[in-house]
Amino acid sequence: MGDAVDVDLRKLRYFVAVAEEMHFGRAAERLHITQPVLSRQIRALEGELRARLLTRNRQSSELTAAGRQLLEDARPLLTAAQALSRRVQQAAHEASTFTVGFMPGITVTGAVRAFTASHPELDVQVIRTSWDNQVQAVHEGLVDVSFVRLPVDHRGLTLRPVFREPRVAVLPSDHRLAGKQSIGIADLAAERLLQDPDAVPEWRDLPDRARGEGAGPRTAFRTVEEKLEHVATTGGVLVLPLSTAVYYTHTDVAHVPIDDIGPNEVCLAWSADRRSPLVPEFADIATAQH
Repeated sequence: MGDAVDVDLRKLRYFVAVAEEMHFGRAAERLHITQPVLSRQIRALEGELRARLLTRNRQSSELTAAGRQLLEDARPLLTAAQALSRRVQQAAHEASTFTVGFMPGITVTGAVRAFTASHPELDVQVIRTSWDNQVQAVHEGLVDVSFVRLPVDHRGLTLRPVFREPRVAVLPSDHRLAGKQSIGIADLAAERLLQDPDAVPEWRDLPDRARGEGAGPRTAFRTVEEKLEHVATTGGVLVLPLSTAVYYTHTDVAHVPIDDIGPNEVCLAWSADRRSPLVPEFADIATAQH
């Protein structure tokens, strides 16, 4: 084994930008530095790690095996460093704020009001999250706690179950299944799913012979509103928790209960290394509210 290396986080951030852009010019522009400076920093990082991270030519760059490994490890390290900085700043300001994240359709008013009544000295804030960033917001320290919808990656998190709710299929209002009292997940096998299949593992587990040719997401949609517009205008389906489907009203879509899949589970999540007594106190209040 070689000697331990003190890794410069700034160089890591530069490397991640290059790895994501796969182009030194675009990465330099994104980082607001010159391309020669960026090239020198990457070469210095390779020297410190004693490993070639990229092969590069005039047109593009490509990660080596060492580069792919570094990219995999660098992202969580940079996220942890960012979260550390935020927590230190919060401690320096006597933790005068407490921030709660929540997914669409989840009502947090009761818990926030009860917690605020117990801690009038705190500025309690709320931040809406999405399927894409509900866990990232916790890891990056953007929120102290967050109401998340499972499934999520549990690593580095403490999870407290809060409540469960049924899931429904969201369909065009003139769809052959719209208006039914309930359906099974297999009824959606021939449909085009407009969301990350990881959010609907039961759909992903359908036998291949039961799936339609066009099944699977074709476009990345950033918001539920975008997905609903595509359901209404171009077809496709979503599987959403009931409260989310009700929260987003749309005259050209309908929702139908799915009777053979489990409910969506909502948990309160926070960083596993948090030691503030405020966190479990809020968790107790949140679970009591439901």
